[in-house]
Amino acid sequence: MRERVLQEISGESFDAVVVGAGVNGCGVARDAAMRGLRVLLLDKGDLAAGTTASSTRLIHGGLRYLEHGEVGLVRESLRERETLLRKVAPHLIRPLPLLVPVYAGRRRGRLTIRAGMLAYDLLSSSKSLPRHRMLSPSEALGHAPGLNSEGLRGAALFYDAQAEYAERLAVENALDARARGAHVLTYARVERLMVEGGAVRGVVFKDLLGGGTQEARAAVVLNAAGPWVDEVLEGSPAGGEKLIGGTKGSHVVVRAFKGAPRAAVYAEAAEDGRPFFVVPWDEKLLIGTTDERYVGDLDRVEADESEVEYLVRETNRVLPSARLTRADVLYTYSGVRPLPYVAEGREGGITRRHFIRPASVRGLFSIVGGKLTTYRALAEGAVDLIFRALGRNPPPCETADVPLPGAAVEDFEQFKHDFAARSTLPPVSTARLLKVYGARASEVLRLAQTDAELSQVISEETGSIGAEVVHAFREELAETLADCLMRRTMVGLNSELGLDALDGAARLAQKFLGWDEGRASGEVEAYRKYVERFKPPAGAPVRGGGSLT
Repeated sequence: MRERVLQEISGESFDAVVVGAGVNGCGVARDAAMRGLRVLLLDKGDLAAGTTASSTRLIHGGLRYLEHGEVGLVRESLRERETLLRKVAPHLIRPLPLLVPVYAGRRRGRLTIRAGMLAYDLLSSSKSLPRHRMLSPSEALGHAPGLNSEGLRGAALFYDAQAEYAERLAVENALDARARGAHVLTYARVERLMVEGGAVRGVVFKDLLGGGTQEARAAVVLNAAGPWVDEVLEGSPAGGEKLIGGTKGSHVVVRAFKGAPRAAVYAEAAEDGRPFFVVPWDEKLLIGTTDERYVGDLDRVEADESEVEYLVRETNRVLPSARLTRADVLYTYSGVRPLPYVAEGREGGITRRHFIRPASVRGLFSIVGGKLTTYRALAEGAVDLIFRALGRNPPPCETADVPLPGAAVEDFEQFKHDFAARSTLPPVSTARLLKVYGARASEVLRLAQTDAELSQVISEETGSIGAEVVHAFREELAETLADCLMRRTMVGLNSELGLDALDGAARLAQKFLGWDEGRASGEVEAYRKYVERFKPPAGAPVRGGGSLT
């Protein structure tokens, strides 16, 4: 399939090349393809492997943005939250209750928090999620039994939403874009922009898997490379001005502990006043995030031990029953927010709005900023701009009304019921397929029924089955075991970073995908090296060390 895509690219002139396959780039490709544009989506790595995969996985209005006066961003975010939750991706995005504890002597008192909650409710364009409630101390402890009760004056309870597997949101956008005629190619690094007569004419990219360099001609190039935006522009007439001033956000993942919250806790750090979350996530707890300026290697962003200690320390302060130590951290992950470059000032004060910046070169645009929640609206604006750059009036955007493939059924709740009734898999595996693939779980189940080995569980913790591995490569653009485990099957986010499923996945690839022993062994070794950045604690069990034969 990859070879065919490369051949087709060489013989085609595109309306637009989109550089960067995070959720923004994938959203742009889907919208553009839906409106009839000939579009090519390129990324030097995998789909959603950068900032998208390293978010706090929230679809939220941005309550704290109100403090910075960004009312328009909050209103847009709340509108997009509703669109994603109810229409576009109900299989991937679910309501999430959040608890904001109120303590005596803190900068944000009960009246301040209540005022923010009232404004948040008023800005919401829909009432499908419950409005906020102010809770007494005892009610707050009912939602989070482990909360520090000293000085607790109560809490605010409100609702946002969670994209448990944000990677899947990007993947499904890319798959739908491809189904509608877009060309999607990962591990294709843009080496330079082609510029002629003051206008962009396409890109030159290198095939990082097969080798070789190739041109892709297009009238418009949209640089959606996130933290790498400036690198894409480097060496071109549009390079030089610094657009991105990224800040690093780190998270830690731990098992649930005594007194763990049933709602996400949104707290203020005692050390620096920075907000952070303790979120029930994927049968574990996700804690984050930090916000520090970053100038290091964008291709290997890791949590510093100081960040890990900070998050552990602040969690223990807010939830004393946790009694977390570094050894309790299953793993960490970090990413860089592609925020606008600002020379000075607090990191938290840098706007989270997005900008689509035209270059001095005609037909070249760069996306600066943006957030997971507003990817669809960003894509709509970007595709409108592409049409105008092509000298055409943009037709109406339909992405707010057309569900992603995993939600493309008339009644998703009824589909879940019917799927569970006909599934021959263990209940945990059936539930897992629905959570990861939505309506497309039927495709995986059909594949599992073709061979007994494909219906076998490959990870006891998650209930994932062998058919998911084969499906990832055949149907979902996976090229490596890291793509498969971390961003398709999502097994790589389990408590063992997918190492429990690693050798089994490699064996399945040998049997069903034709990998030889050399490739299988190489992929296993590459995956082990890849997950080193997540820093599992010393002494943690590392499974999957058996023979591949």
